[in-house]
Amino acid sequence: MNNRHLPLALALGALALNSSVIHPAMADSWVTNSPMITAREFHTATLLPNGEVLAVGGETGSQEYLSSAELYDAVAVTWVATGLQTDARAYHTATLLPSGQVLVAGGHNSTTGSLSSAELYDPATGTWTTTGALNTARENHIAALLPNGKVLVAGGMHDYSPSASAELYDPATGTWSVTGALNTGRYHHTATVLSNGKVLVAGGWNNGSLSSAELYDPAQGAWTETGALTNPQHYHTATLLANGRVLVAGGASSTIIAPFSAELYDPVAETWTVTGTPNAACEPTATLLPSGKVLLAGGLAHGGFLSSAELYDPATGAWTGAGTMSSGRWQHTATPLTNGRVLVAGGGSNTSPFCLSSSELFDSASGAVSFHLTSVAKLREGTIQLTFSTTPGAKCTALATTNLALPFSNWTALGGATEVSPGQFQFIDPQATNSPQRFYVVRSQ
Repeated sequence: MNNRHLPLALALGALALNSSVIHPAMADSWVTNSPMITAREFHTATLLPNGEVLAVGGETGSQEYLSSAELYDAVAVTWVATGLQTDARAYHTATLLPSGQVLVAGGHNSTTGSLSSAELYDPATGTWTTTGALNTARENHIAALLPNGKVLVAGGMHDYSPSASAELYDPATGTWSVTGALNTGRYHHTATVLSNGKVLVAGGWNNGSLSSAELYDPAQGAWTETGALTNPQHYHTATLLANGRVLVAGGASSTIIAPFSAELYDPVAETWTVTGTPNAACEPTATLLPSGKVLLAGGLAHGGFLSSAELYDPATGAWTGAGTMSSGRWQHTATPLTNGRVLVAGGGSNTSPFCLSSSELFDSASGAVSFHLTSVAKLREGTIQLTFSTTPGAKCTALATTNLALPFSNWTALGGATEVSPGQFQFIDPQATNSPQRFYVVRSQ
């Protein structure tokens, strides 16, 4: 969904356009979005099959662990509460199952410490049900959906020590079974399902940052060591690229929080090669965009939490700036939406409030849509009709406000725009002449 502002000024009963042409965004940009209901960090966010995003658990700035969950509606641009989990938790994992349900497993809360409990969220009913418990309580672990539909959980922290254990969840039976253990116990590591069905685990922490990496073979139920990272690191990201390689970026070492060169894993050669260096140094988010580029946003550096974002281009191996978020943040989530945008939500901040409820949308320039205002007409009883041009067949809706500072959820919905001829659209505003100035947003869906 792409937002474009259409400014319209009304004075002394005459129409005067502040700008007759609405230029498309020529650079990657961030748009302030509706805030979450609850400020949270260390939570998870999962894109559901219906296009909504499920945010689960986490903790507040006062270290209150949350059982609450909420849904983001990308069409209405609002967050709504949904069912409560049985257990409050943070540092957990959330995995979308082939059934459309979401499996939340493990984590930590102030009552139990490391959790073994697991729950299933059903988007059809908005409710949670308890499912089989993990064999080993854990937090800061990884979870990966395997091609056979089972979920692999591996590593993490158990009783404040790094764990090497791994287990498989079977959605058909709702139970966990033990599988082969990692060669090295670790937490704050990453897991990536490769094109060949194996799972690559890289880096992490075990009495220091790790450079080791391992491959899990679902057919054998066992781990084998593979090529080691050039730089030992934890709190990093790992992204499967369109070419089958894995990009690791944004990690920290045992002794320093400073940007490392990113690295690429070749699953055929089982080796790592150094690529360009990003600015983010510790726990940004990484999101694969439809263009094949990777968006790195936020994270921690020596100056505090970052509001900057950057893009990695696999074709050139280079990083370029990608705009600035309204807030520096880490321990946030970033979710690719079905409309090509990226939703960033929550996280920690170095300024008050130290735990954020705010959310933002990243709009890539490669997906920008151009809207050109062609005419404004005053109809009966003060109704204003606006006509604009864009891509023929586009589905567009319009919002209006007198105050640009308001979040989009507080704007007046004017409904869908009507395509009156190929590429020409119209919408009306019956309240336009009641205010000295009105602002409009047109959204393509």
